[in-house]
Amino acid sequence: MVADHNSPTIVLAGASSLLGHELKSLLEESRFSGWNLHLVDEDATAGILTEAGGEAAIIQRVEEDTFRGARFAFLAGSPSLGKACLLPARESGATIIDLSHASLDNPDATPWFPKIERLTGKSANREAETFSIFSVAGMALASLALMLKSRYGVCRLVAVINEPVSEAGRPGIDELETQTSQLLSFQNIGQEVFGTQTAFNMLSHFARESRYDLGSKLRQIRAEISAAIGDPEEDAKISVNLVHAPVFYGTTFSVCFDLEHDIDAMALSGACRDAGFLVVPRSDPSPSNVSVAGETGIFVREPQPELTREKSWWLWGSGDNLRVPAYSAVKLAEWLDS
Repeated sequence: MVADHNSPTIVLAGASSLLGHELKSLLEESRFSGWNLHLVDEDATAGILTEAGGEAAIIQRVEEDTFRGARFAFLAGSPSLGKACLLPARESGATIIDLSHASLDNPDATPWFPKIERLTGKSANREAETFSIFSVAGMALASLALMLKSRYGVCRLVAVINEPVSEAGRPGIDELETQTSQLLSFQNIGQEVFGTQTAFNMLSHFARESRYDLGSKLRQIRAEISAAIGDPEEDAKISVNLVHAPVFYGTTFSVCFDLEHDIDAMALSGACRDAGFLVVPRSDPSPSNVSVAGETGIFVREPQPELTREKSWWLWGSGDNLRVPAYSAVKLAEWLDS
């Protein structure tokens, strides 16, 4: 079906998710505030009463004609819901803006985040059917790798990402809150979501019975970076690990990279700003999962040289894991509709 670019209708799939809630709020504050916003989700959450545009709204289940007549289809739920929505949304002619990672393995999907065109030197196709919106971690590491590659040459880049429990949705938040209170009152802890103690604990993987898989999330982030880099030789220089952090919101990351050419800290900080990062001076407290709450950009501390290696640098950064991708998705839609 041919897309109706004049249709004032948006379908938000995954409306009950944390990311869906953030996206709905930003859409209502954007140029789309007067559009028809249809909220849909998986069967388990269908029928929930919420609000859209200041009026009562009920979240509907996804059906065959859900996306009919929509200008944009935002996918903000689970990857499985995203997969189920891709075909009907595509057949309806709606432009798909995917935050669920469902389209990461689709070679026709266009990877997108602010500055990607400038960093890759390639123009995004406005007529593309599907756009894949990057996570905070994917956006940060892809932006950094692309900037360093074009300016200084990268010999090696190694990153560790610290992930909050909100990436597992409301159940993850509830379990961390419950475990924290139970541990402080010396009670046995519940482990339904993660299968192990996540409160006051750093982990590289969860228990076998966990309902959330860090390995799967790491592969998603890695796929984002590969899609942005688009060069297997350069991509092979990048290594990433993902660690559970016992916090509710905000992704933090630590990166060490070796460069081919000498550079000073001031020039490197300026290059980070050009790549879209908000650079925090060394004299200020470093960005954290708390300090970036509600912010739409990714913050990094001024780069620090590695003490034992020349041309080697450390970078610490943080971004709101819900606000940043939701903001990116809305900005993309505004650009496509301009």
